Amino acid sequence: MDDTWSRLTAFTERFLTWRKRRRLRKKIKQQQKHVVVDWIEAFLWAAGVVLLINQYALQAYQIPSGSMRDTLQLGDRIFVNKVIYGPELLPGLIKLPGFDEPERGEVVIFENPSYISRGVAFEILQRVLYMVTLSFVDIDRDETGEPRAQFLIKRAVGVGGDRFRNREGELELLLAGESQWIAERSFAASLGLDYGIRRMISPDLYERYPDAARAAALGQLGLRPAAQLEEALRAVQRHGAVDPFEFDRYRTREIAKVNPHDERNAARHAYYELGWYVPEDRVFGVGDNRDNSLDARYFGPVREAKVLGRAMFKYWPLGRLGAIR
Repeated sequence: MDDTWSRLTAFTERFLTWRKRRRLRKKIKQQQKHVVVDWIEAFLWAAGVVLLINQYALQAYQIPSGSMRDTLQLGDRIFVNKVIYGPELLPGLIKLPGFDEPERGEVVIFENPSYISRGVAFEILQRVLYMVTLSFVDIDRDETGEPRAQFLIKRAVGVGGDRFRNREGELELLLAGESQWIAERSFAASLGLDYGIRRMISPDLYERYPDAARAAALGQLGLRPAAQLEEALRAVQRHGAVDPFEFDRYRTREIAKVNPHDERNAARHAYYELGWYVPEDRVFGVGDNRDNSLDARYFGPVREAKVLGRAMFKYWPLGRLGAIR
């Protein structure tokens, strides 16, 4: 018994001595380390933690345009929940499974379908710097120095099975299995989805669209429009902001009347009449600022696999701190 106790005591003493010497060596090594090296190590460690959080949990993102006014303003900095839909294993590569799918009315961030990558190495470097600095450093800029929109943030107004069409700047929705179109605003209100839709084009301007579009159609066909039609076209052009979908719907209709054998024009007009269909596993993302938004009305529904996360809350500027709805 005494022999066992002696061995245990000796082992404990050796262990405590080893630990004390280890701590002493570590302290001496730390004291000998150059302050700059120490600072760099601390920075890299902190940057690594921030990078992991941004990549797999919460990503910082800066709003690049006014397409989501008044929900989000140009320059707002927000955090995006990346866990919910599944984060990417590496920036731009393999997406991991998530806990949920994008739902109607949510503000989501997804890859810009029109974005042209500068290569995998550059893209990874850009994303790392962007995330480590909480979106304050972005090296991916165009020739004018403005950030290139690699990601877009929009509201998921539609899901698989929906069909949308444009009528005087307002979206109408045809649900799967239904035969009646319903105004998006009314449908959202019926679901308790309280999001504001901003318009820049006056409703009165739409009264000039039929005549203005007819003037444009006749000019395209090499015919001289009447003075009244030309004046309507000039009035629309002077306004600046034009609803391209409604204007083109009238224009293609007028061309079809004069030249019904133009199959390309007929197909385009049918596109405006039938609207945009949302296939399964896709979302229809549209900006709240309807007359100043590059969204699914231009490039079509986005695959859910390309949706990177849900917008959670604004953290900068401090005066706009708060949740995103």
